[in-house]
Amino acid sequence: MDAVRLIGVGRRALADSHEAPDVMVEAWQAQSLAQAIGSRLAVAGPPELRGEALGLSEIGGRGCGALTSPLFGVDQIRAAQLSEIPDARETLTGLGALLGEVGIALVGIASTAAEDRIYWQCMEAIDAADECQDRILEMLRRLTDREHALTESAGDPDPAEEEAGSGGGGAGGLGGSHGPALRARPGVTRRAVVEMGAVMEIQTDPEWVG
Repeated sequence: MDAVRLIGVGRRALADSHEAPDVMVEAWQAQSLAQAIGSRLAVAGPPELRGEALGLSEIGGRGCGALTSPLFGVDQIRAAQLSEIPDARETLTGLGALLGEVGIALVGIASTAAEDRIYWQCMEAIDAADECQDRILEMLRRLTDREHALTESAGDPDPAEEEAGSGGGGAGGLGGSHGPALRARPGVTRRAVVEMGAVMEIQTDPEWVG
């Protein structure tokens, strides 16, 4: 199953969970999915994302470790069903929303926990979810920068083409009605100067906001 569908399944399951044990199972599933998605992007995602994706995978694993592992088979672990990531931006946006909802749900469990063990499990998992979201936001920013750079590169005019299309017409009488149009010299390649350091504003999913 692709990442976007798995995230959707996780969000619905979390919304239907009302008891503390069920919420904690869904929190574990979400952290496990974050680990798997991060690992997949670190290996095969856009180069700009790979460092942050590795961090996402490590933090997701730490979040799983903070919670008691559910007692069910591998076929019930959603992360084990991950087949592909069809769109990195859509996947990361959905995963960020899921982890935000997990954090809110765990705050509710921690605030009413009768056992210190449950309280501290929730707090560690909340911290991991927050750190995962930080990584996700950074990856979304990098995706925006990458798209911006590609757009600028594709939109920059080729100086050789502009020169050829203008017909010259200068003092030397080259081009236009005064002579043959100038042609680009063999070997002239298109060059684009791209501002790679610009930080774009990220429009986050409104569902992320508590």
